[in-house]
Amino acid sequence: MRRIKTDILILGSGGAGLFAALHAQQADPGLSITIAVKGLLGKCGCTRMVQGGYNVALAPEDSLERHFMDTIEGGKWLPDQDLAWTLVSVAVERIHELENELGCFFDRNPDGTIHQKAFAGQTFDRTVHKGDLTGIEIINRLAEQVWTRGIGRLEEHRALEFVKSRDGSALSGVLMMDVRSGEFVFVQARAVLLATGGGPTMYKYHTPSGDKTCDGMAMALRAGLTLRDMEMVQFHPTGLLAGLGTRMTGTVLEEGLRGSGGHLLNGAKERFMTNYDPKGERATRDIVSRAIFAEMKAGRVTPNGGVYISMSHLGPERVRKEFKGMVERCADCGFDLAGGIVEVVPTAHYMMGGVVFRGDCTTDLPGLFAAGEDTGGVHGANRLGGNGVANSTVFGGIAGEAMAPWVKRNGVFHEPDEPAIEQAIASARVPLGRSAGDIAAIRERLYDVMWDDAGIVRDAASLGRAGGALDELEARLDATGVEGSSLAFNLTWHDWLNLKNLLLVSKSILASAVAREDSRGAHYRSDFPEVRDLARSRYTCVTWSDGRFGVAMRPVEFTRVKPGETLLKETTTA
Repeated sequence: MRRIKTDILILGSGGAGLFAALHAQQADPGLSITIAVKGLLGKCGCTRMVQGGYNVALAPEDSLERHFMDTIEGGKWLPDQDLAWTLVSVAVERIHELENELGCFFDRNPDGTIHQKAFAGQTFDRTVHKGDLTGIEIINRLAEQVWTRGIGRLEEHRALEFVKSRDGSALSGVLMMDVRSGEFVFVQARAVLLATGGGPTMYKYHTPSGDKTCDGMAMALRAGLTLRDMEMVQFHPTGLLAGLGTRMTGTVLEEGLRGSGGHLLNGAKERFMTNYDPKGERATRDIVSRAIFAEMKAGRVTPNGGVYISMSHLGPERVRKEFKGMVERCADCGFDLAGGIVEVVPTAHYMMGGVVFRGDCTTDLPGLFAAGEDTGGVHGANRLGGNGVANSTVFGGIAGEAMAPWVKRNGVFHEPDEPAIEQAIASARVPLGRSAGDIAAIRERLYDVMWDDAGIVRDAASLGRAGGALDELEARLDATGVEGSSLAFNLTWHDWLNLKNLLLVSKSILASAVAREDSRGAHYRSDFPEVRDLARSRYTCVTWSDGRFGVAMRPVEFTRVKPGETLLKETTTA
């Protein structure tokens, strides 16, 4: 096993990880900083895949208070209000940093101001974008800065376990694996940032990149940390539906299509959204996803079992200009987004839940910081489109600014718990040498279980079925071997490790969904369809110990505004 030392170890190279690295180095250029990423820096992860844009209150007619209220009301009053305020207020600073310091080019109006487009669930058009390829613009500029500043990189290294100090009181480092060789690597660090992203790829239809398998959340559970809001899995209403034989199925056709006036049609080519919500196609993602799911259940479906999105009434030339990336993607699959209709299906997109963390990105494990989709509390029961990349960049920067002085004040190289390292290596090596099994079949079964019984609509019976099925799948996986004569780029071995993490996090979703006996945002219980008393809102907290999950319900602290109130000033018209 190779051993490495670094002052700060950052797990993940999305918006949170890269911003943290840059801000930590700016705060203290003398620190050694290392970014570890499962794939290649700048080429993998979810931030790069962001199409829609970045929510920020820039226009004179907009305000922080308005963005905040949209976030709280969209999150169905479950967000941590102090975290949500940090999100909307620091986003203004962050967007100027992206443009003026890092060199991002965002679309502009004829008068030179930044163009902001409409996104669902918001009372103001505040989404900054670069066409429909915003994530590529942001990640390219961030990656360029990391490359030029000499920040250390461990590419194609996957994180396996957090390793605590000998006495268990703090974090010592992270056990990793070099994907290129199969060699285990222990990285000892004075501070670690968890920024691996979420990625609900346990569902039949999902949007995240293939490397996203909830590794960070699984590691946090095994380390004894608390995760909140895990039942809140967001389904994007419009994932491309191109048949089951292509990975293009499930990839996002972004919210700007509906925000700009796109129509959703059922299999009979009839608009249906106003039957479910007066906002029609511009309702929040949870409402639109449930409406599409209802049409599917009623049998009013397209040839591949979904619904259609239609943009041609807006004018094909306008659609080609404003949504170039999606028009080309649809064309690659044989569809005409600009002039025809395209089949879509709700697709698992984002996890509102994650590790409990504080405003300075610290966690309950000394030495471990967290930012981005690995964390819970910012979005509550529902994330507004455009708030995701804002979340990762806002809190990534905060994490970097916090870690640098923390390392100077408190950070030491704790001696690791060596038996824990040995046990983690043994656990990772479990399938090697056993007779090979059908891992693909286990994965496909997981897709179906989570989609059918723990997806857009749930009830006690379906969650119970899912729980039994997941136990069975885990037993099957534990009995499945992997051919291990060569460990270099042994992708079957990594599939096994990925599924192990996905099964653990899937079980945490179930445990939290069983505990929440009401419907709120992305969590819809058909046996408890009503939203319960908002004034006594509670959020779920799940832990895992000795093979068992514990779930507690904790009251939301309305630190800035209570249900039924608003921060917006009343306006009158003459």
